[in-house]
Amino acid sequence: MATEYAYAKVNLTLHVTGQRSDGYHLLDSLVVFCGIADVLHATPAQVTSLVLQGPFAKDIPADCDNLVLKAARLLQPGLTATFTLTKNLPPASGIGGGTADAAAALRVLLRLARETLPIATAEALAAGLDRDTLLSLGADMPVCFAAHPARMRGIGERLDWLPALPETHIVLVNPRVEVPTPLVFKALASKENPPMPASLPDWPDAAALAAWLTSQRNDLQPAAIAHAPVIGQVLAALAAQPDALIARMSGSGATCFALFSTAAAAETAHAAIASAQPGWWCAAGPVYSDRADMAQGIVAAQS
Repeated sequence: MATEYAYAKVNLTLHVTGQRSDGYHLLDSLVVFCGIADVLHATPAQVTSLVLQGPFAKDIPADCDNLVLKAARLLQPGLTATFTLTKNLPPASGIGGGTADAAAALRVLLRLARETLPIATAEALAAGLDRDTLLSLGADMPVCFAAHPARMRGIGERLDWLPALPETHIVLVNPRVEVPTPLVFKALASKENPPMPASLPDWPDAAALAAWLTSQRNDLQPAAIAHAPVIGQVLAALAAQPDALIARMSGSGATCFALFSTAAAAETAHAAIASAQPGWWCAAGPVYSDRADMAQGIVAAQS
């Protein structure tokens, strides 16, 4: 059996810079991953199947519409497996949960391929996962498959790796409401907004990163709050926590985040919000500085 983590994807910034003639929106986003994750186990089998468990298992499809199975079909008939997905991340919440699951499925299958198939066959399977193939599973798929902090542009196909980030910790909060992504994009006041600066600065610590982020935006946040005002309450609760450096919404919502300099500060905030708002989903963990850091597979306490 092999295991992969489907790490929560957080848009620290999300600038909507245009719209293509085919309807896809152009973005400029600073994307990071954190130690809060779904867990995917895979065992080679004659037929691909999926077992769901965990707090959000009942909220996602277990049939062929599940993104894990859609991703697995990209590598069939070359490789099949039995998957067990522990669904810890709330679905449709702006942190890439379903896409991260699909990306984890591809990564774990490629690991199994290298262990069980001839080298040439395994390499051919990996080579087949080109940019367009990944994008067929969603605009966030290339960055989630790489699982590396990145500046993401275009519709998600243009990735520039970030240098190692300073130690930073995060608290994620979702008020258990879903915000339809198409609705939020449709409600944008403007779809032609300035991108991030051409060159990104070096951030010596989490405070410097957060200070820079205050000059950037999530262009979807106002539209999401208009649709679900509780998002504003979540942001206020995060911003009110001692030592919170910045509070902002991720993706199209409704999950919001706050950054902290230390694990202790993040855990204190997590405990306070979880106690005050037991109906909200809340989790804390480290922001991964690079792919090697992420390989530790740390999954933070979740509630």
